[in-house]
Amino acid sequence: MHIENEDDLDKIVICPKCFTLHQETPIQDGTKALCTQCGSILYRYDSNLAKNGLALSITALIFLILANMFPIVSIDILGHEQYLNITKTFLTLFDNGFFIVGFFVMFLIFVFPFLITILYIILFALLYFKVGEHISKNILVLISHIEPWSMAEIFLVSILVALVKLIGYAQIHMGVSFWALIAYVIFDIYITRSIKISEIWMLRSRVYNK
Repeated sequence: MHIENEDDLDKIVICPKCFTLHQETPIQDGTKALCTQCGSILYRYDSNLAKNGLALSITALIFLILANMFPIVSIDILGHEQYLNITKTFLTLFDNGFFIVGFFVMFLIFVFPFLITILYIILFALLYFKVGEHISKNILVLISHIEPWSMAEIFLVSILVALVKLIGYAQIHMGVSFWALIAYVIFDIYITRSIKISEIWMLRSRVYNK
């Protein structure tokens, strides 16, 4: 494959499994391109991606807000009741002097999830209304850098593990925020795992080149 300048790199697609280089070629709406070596999906094109992504991102934000508004679980041990929510997790660490740990926890389970979800809403809105070409590029770059640091799903798993260990010792009540957190994690996983950043880049190039 011959590359004459840096602009040609934007049209190169690397297979995520076998790392074979491919030249990007236009495909029809609703279709996908496969690797010539291993048959893995290289990229897809969906003209409704911006609209669907915007709806999913707004829904995820609503569930994330609900997950932070109420207690996730309440635990009753011999009449002594404690409750847990997202903000109390890192505030308790701050109160006990664990400032560095609390700082990281705050960003991993609170700041980054909110920031990434809002960035996706702005990004898909820009693509849907076909405005903000330069801003959308900066948002995509920013999302690529901070997305791996959002660990809401790890926080949920840690809660489930703790609840399993406490089942025989305490009365546990799941609050509205518990189910909202589960719903948010499901939407977040779908948005960040099923919708690949490369596909959004391709959609962006089609949107602003028309």
